[in-house]
Parts: sequence; structure tokens; C-alpha cells
Amino acid sequence: MHKAIVVGGGIGGLSAAIGLHGIGWEVTVLERAPELTAVGAGISLWPNALRSLETLDIHLDKLREQASGGLHDREGRRITRWDADAFRRHHGRPLAAIHRADLIAALHDALPAGCVRTGIEVTNPEDLDADVIVAADGIHSGLRKRLWPRHPEPVYSGSTAFRAVTALPHPTELSTSWDDGAEIGVIPLHDGRVYWWASYVAEPGIRYEDPKAYLRRRFGGWHEPIPELIAASTPEALLHHDLYLLGTPLPSYVRGRVALLGDAAHAMPPFLGQGGCQAIEDAVVLAAALSTTEDVDAALKSYDEQRRPRSQAVVKSSVQAGRMGPQLRNPLAVAIRNSVFRMLPGVLTARIGAGVSGWAPPVPRRPAPPRMP
Repeated sequence: MHKAIVVGGGIGGLSAAIGLHGIGWEVTVLERAPELTAVGAGISLWPNALRSLETLDIHLDKLREQASGGLHDREGRRITRWDADAFRRHHGRPLAAIHRADLIAALHDALPAGCVRTGIEVTNPEDLDADVIVAADGIHSGLRKRLWPRHPEPVYSGSTAFRAVTALPHPTELSTSWDDGAEIGVIPLHDGRVYWWASYVAEPGIRYEDPKAYLRRRFGGWHEPIPELIAASTPEALLHHDLYLLGTPLPSYVRGRVALLGDAAHAMPPFLGQGGCQAIEDAVVLAAALSTTEDVDAALKSYDEQRRPRSQAVVKSSVQAGRMGPQLRNPLAVAIRNSVFRMLPGVLTARIGAGVSGWAPPVPRRPAPPRMP
């Protein structure tokens, strides 16, 4: 039996472990943290990720399909309408969202007991005994640095972001709101809570003694439910991170028997909501490639050839989406952009991003069940 070790117990690492276990490999996940946790935030799952999860036989009972919503300015004036029914017809799946903790729990539960080992830090892949090592150790990947010591480090995207999950006493709808150099997104979750984020152009490293008071000052004049969401969020629920990306593409996602996956391979800004989705895609392609041949080197080469062009193109598209969307600050350019979007019908805006979310995963070959004597 082939053996794989996955370094990193996040969305990408656990998805890779599920894919490899599904093709009959023995898999161990090594996670540096003392326990599997997820930041207190949500994640949007686009049709490409939903198809990939289905291929891995993962079905999420805490998933929330998004109903129609829209893009607004800070006053609440609609810039364009997003048609959920048209989106589903065109993409074949809905746009959905889930709390990251629920997704991590579902992925963990799909693995055999004892497969995930926590509190173990890996700094050198040569210390590991496996046919394949999956480096899924995040944007600041130690294994990437070990294997490509001269490759440039992640760079700042130009934006910082607050995120939180909170409850409101009334339902709210999916929405994104833009102002000069800023964006606030609102995504309902399955249990009535709301995942929201605020990103804006700023220098990196700036922190506030009272983050909630800062958010009230910075965004309190925006349309509802934004001030209400800020007020309802406890200080402990507020997460603040500067947004980084792997600005220089890697020349390969594979070195020897090590395959990079997820943010370790192609960290991107969140302006297309594709970071986690691309990691799940990686996992399916890796499992499919390794399921079709006994030649591990050939399979890893195929994984690299399939994943690197696509995921690096998504990184570029995410950067461009940020520059034309929430990072755009020139008032005239903002006015022109908003006017163009206002002229687009909802059916047409539902087709935006089809080149990314329309991707269909390969299906890994599962081993035949043993014959009964």
C-alpha cells in the first residue's frame, strides 16, 4: 500500500488526505497546532469547490445556499443585482457558504480515526518516510521555504481586513458593498448567524487598541445592516489580518516526492473568494493523478501540469478583481465602474466568473472492493 504524509490540517490538507485515502493510500496528517481549529469566520464555496467536494464524497449538512442579493454603494444604493437562480442555471451549482469550523469538522470526520496527529511540526520533508509528502502548511509554508529557499516571500496585497461571525435578530441577505478603497461583505450562514468582513486599503501592520470602536468610526455611516453587524459583534469575535499573497509564481508545485498544495503553492487575495476553493481543487487533482498510475513521479508531474497554470491564473484574476473592485480609490474611476455595473442585467452578472467556477474536477479511480471468498 502506498503511503502519504500530509503536512497541515487545514482545508486543503484534510481534503488531500480524504482524496488519497479514497484511492486506497495510507494517509497521515501532521498538524503543528495542538488541536484542529479554524478561525471564527465563514468561507464561500463556489460551484467548482462544491463539485470537488462531491467528487471526494463530502456532503455538508451545514451548508447555506445563498439566495439573491446584490452589490451596493456605501449608502445602500444598488449597483447591480445578483440573481441566484440564474447563477445556478448557468454554473450548475449554487453559491454557498459555511462556517470554517463546520467545514474543518466535516472533513476531519470523513477520515479514519487516528489519521490526524496534532502538535507535530515538520521542518524538513527528508525526515518523513512516505511515497508522497503533501505540503499544505499555509501561506508561510516552511516546507516551501526549505525546498525553494531563494523564492520570494509572500507580499502584501495592499488591503487589510476585519472578519467576524455574529447573530442578528432578523434575517439578512447576501450583499457586497463598495466605497473608495473599501469593501464590506455579508453572507448568511445556515444557523441564522452572519459572516461579514470589511477590507480596505491601508498600510500593513496597523492595529487598534479598540478595534470595534475603530470599525464604528470607519464604517458606522454605511448602510444597514453594516452598523448593526459591527455593534452585534463581540470584541473577541473580531479578527484582523493583513492580506498577503504569493506574488511571484512558483516554477513548480512539485520537488522530488513533495507536492505543494493550497496556500503553500498559490496563496491569493480573497477578492474572488477562491483561496479555499482552489485548495480543494488541488486535492481532487492530486488524488486523481495518483490513482491512474503506479508511477508516482509521473503522477506528481501531471498534478503540477494541471494545477499550476490554472491556480496561478486565478491568483492573477484575484489581484485584478481587487484592483478594479474594493481597492479602486480614484473617484472618477469608481463612478465609471459603478455606472458600468448598473447597466448589467442580473442574468448577465450571474455569469461573471464562469471561467473559474465552471471548472469540473477529474474523478479519482477508487480501488475495487475485495472479492468475497
